[in-house]
Amino acid sequence: MKRQKKNAKPLGKAKASQSAPSESPASATRGFSRRRVLTGIRNWGIAAAAVGGSGWFVVDGFAKTAIELDLSTIGNGIPAVVQIHDPNCPTCRALQKEARAAMCEFSEAQLQYKVANIRQPEGRKLANAHGVGHVTLLLLDGNGNRMTTLRGENTAENLTYAFERHVKKYGATPVPASVPAAG
Repeated sequence: MKRQKKNAKPLGKAKASQSAPSESPASATRGFSRRRVLTGIRNWGIAAAAVGGSGWFVVDGFAKTAIELDLSTIGNGIPAVVQIHDPNCPTCRALQKEARAAMCEFSEAQLQYKVANIRQPEGRKLANAHGVGHVTLLLLDGNGNRMTTLRGENTAENLTYAFERHVKKYGATPVPASVPAAG
């Protein structure tokens, strides 16, 4: 036989306000209240903005990196800064950060920034051709000839100054205008 609690109220004497069935927390989560729907919309909106914004950042960063790794544009008439880079080297990554900051002062028509990844055959070939190792910046004229070599870490301020001197001395060579066809 079960024991009853001393304070237990008899079933027949419940107040009218308590006679309505109360919702348990589990049953409340099954229904859709206006508050719950609005909260869900807000949360999904925040999540979409966060993922969408960072997704665009990742895609944009990938596109910039792909352009930087394309060494085929060296010698196209625009002077270039080529970083001999090992992606596993913290010093190389620090130099890359400073070089990119310095490059913000220049348009792509003035000076191009390229990365020769020595872990890729193309990058290793370029480094060997110039006889340099990683943590190095090569400043090339518009024809792809090496004019200056900067070795080791550097600050964005110093690099900006070096790049400005390089652009003034070896600025972009004008591309000859095409001759119109005789009609």
